[in-house]
Amino acid sequence: MSDAEKKHEVKTGAAGQKAGGKKKKKSNKGGFLKEFITFSIYLLSILILTWLLMTYVVQRTVVEGESMENCLQDGDNLLVDKFTYRSHEPKRFDVVVFPYAYDAKTYYIKRVIGLPGETVYIDGDGVIYINEEKLEENYGNEVILDGGLATGFVFLGSDEYFVLGDNRNHSTDSRDPSVGPVKRDSIIGRAAFRIWPFSKFGKINK
Repeated sequence: MSDAEKKHEVKTGAAGQKAGGKKKKKSNKGGFLKEFITFSIYLLSILILTWLLMTYVVQRTVVEGESMENCLQDGDNLLVDKFTYRSHEPKRFDVVVFPYAYDAKTYYIKRVIGLPGETVYIDGDGVIYINEEKLEENYGNEVILDGGLATGFVFLGSDEYFVLGDNRNHSTDSRDPSVGPVKRDSIIGRAAFRIWPFSKFGKINK
């Protein structure tokens, strides 16, 4: 092989190596783009699932005030179950969350006492009657001093619930004209789980 042919061979080899290097760089760029797209789709999926979860399944809320003592305390962080009531109606003694009629940013948390179609009455001794029968319950923190609207018979419609705070004499609830019976479609969900404080972490029992 002549010197000219050897030089040509070397140049060709060098060019080939250079071309090979360009192809490798292009491959790395394509791999990075693929990883970026995959990560973006993953992140978007997480955001969508989180949004769906918080919109249709659960909602975090913080208790303010003392109206539900001793069951719930001021500052408790709760998860509200928004899914159960899509297939079942609220039950008596469920702890439910609903917006205040005069301020959409304010939410109340109370216990269901009267169900749709029932009659609620609270006598002078603070005893609750449902359809003129004494309600056997022990959720009240103390004897009711003011029956409010329920000092007369409260007739609940087919989509209405009568709710009370457990701290009966320190609660604005269905006895108060500003709240009254709560409409079914206003109930966001059921207080199901306490996530803070950790010392009380767990399911909220009736």
